[in-house]
Amino acid sequence: MPTDVSAVEGFESAIATVAFVDLAGFSAITDVYGDASAIAVLGRFEELVSQALGGFGPPIKWIGDEAMFGFPDPATALQVLGRLIPACRNEPRIPLTRTGLNHGPVLRRSNDLFGSTVNIAARIAAFASPGQLLATRAVANIAAESGIVVRDMGKAALRSIADQVSLYSIEFAPAFDAAWIDPVCKMLAPYAAYRRTTPTEPWFCSERCADAYRRSPEIYPYATKPSEPST
Repeated sequence: MPTDVSAVEGFESAIATVAFVDLAGFSAITDVYGDASAIAVLGRFEELVSQALGGFGPPIKWIGDEAMFGFPDPATALQVLGRLIPACRNEPRIPLTRTGLNHGPVLRRSNDLFGSTVNIAARIAAFASPGQLLATRAVANIAAESGIVVRDMGKAALRSIADQVSLYSIEFAPAFDAAWIDPVCKMLAPYAAYRRTTPTEPWFCSERCADAYRRSPEIYPYATKPSEPST
């Protein structure tokens, strides 16, 4: 197998900041509410992505409900995501997002990016909790220099990545109690259609999510000590 990336025919070597952003509860929304509702949620997410990108053009590609971005540097990535993440948090019609960011060498072909930097960014997004943006050190350093709140999360084992990766949480939106998240659709409380039958039960955005959870609680993990959300 070739190891010299400069010798890979049809690809161009480059440096990029790669980001993946997806909707944490999209599969459950499709299952519980149906395809039409899920597509409406995705459509709103696509609108927010387009607005945040502004003149930077569209994402590299969409993979279902996940958007892949390629930026020339961490500062540009943080500028765009600094608009997107708060906008998504403030939008009551979509669930919480999960975001992974990595900076490093990539292979470019047409408008697509490949390589280890891309793979790690994707694994970080999959590792992130609902509402969380995780990044590697190069991105976190730029965020901290810009005055953005950054928290060292330690090293994590990512799927199909041999070495553990140091991760940092970048906080564009206020932190929240994980117990406020609907365990099914990953919406964040409080909800206009809030329903809960006991003080120890999770928050649910609707009776449909509550019913889905009660039928199969083992597939919807949640924080075990619900608290009262701020309003």
